[in-house]
Amino acid sequence: MLDLPGDAQKIAAVVGGRSDDPFAVLGPHGDTIVSLLPGAAGVAAVAPGDGTLLAQFEPIDAGGLFRAALTAGTPYLLRIDWHGTFQETEDPYAFAPLLGSLDLHLIAEGRHRRLASCLGAHAMRVEGVEGVRFAVWAPNAGRVSVVGDFNTWDGRRHQMRRRFDAGVWEIFIPRLRPGTLYKYEILGPNLEVLPLKADPMAACAESPPGTASIVADPASFDWTDA
Repeated sequence: MLDLPGDAQKIAAVVGGRSDDPFAVLGPHGDTIVSLLPGAAGVAAVAPGDGTLLAQFEPIDAGGLFRAALTAGTPYLLRIDWHGTFQETEDPYAFAPLLGSLDLHLIAEGRHRRLASCLGAHAMRVEGVEGVRFAVWAPNAGRVSVVGDFNTWDGRRHQMRRRFDAGVWEIFIPRLRPGTLYKYEILGPNLEVLPLKADPMAACAESPPGTASIVADPASFDWTDA
């Protein structure tokens, strides 16, 4: 029987969608991988490139928690079975923190002069994988998640990593692209669910009456006038 990382309280918080430290439970931990995929029929770890089956996850909680045994350091993709529709993606909980200590220090002191470069949604390549890094300052939040069509607006799916020294929350979600609609689902300090929030640092947003933020294209705008 595989052991789960984290204590029972942390595991329950992740499954309940109220964790401020989901990376302590989810992702690769030694020879164990843990994924939270509410509503999925099943999930497997497959080899990048040829799709060879590496491990089949077993469901361990009715809330959508799965685990598998895989030798530490083995590259893998998640192949998720959404009841007959299959999705292959890198594991968002396999990526290390992206915001640097200097950015966090300046944000915490209120002296960062280029906030738009580190907060908001930024399409980028990380470890050869295209995706979007999301970061938002919410120092009093009990939990923050990114939600959108890509996860059926389910705040349990992409719970963010809290950078405790600065009140910043971040996550890199692989395979998202510019044009993606998103908002933040925030739990207050007492874990009460707040209305969905648009990104205060978004570079692009829906036209009214829409209120979602949009991942902007990082390419420079090509001016065509004189």
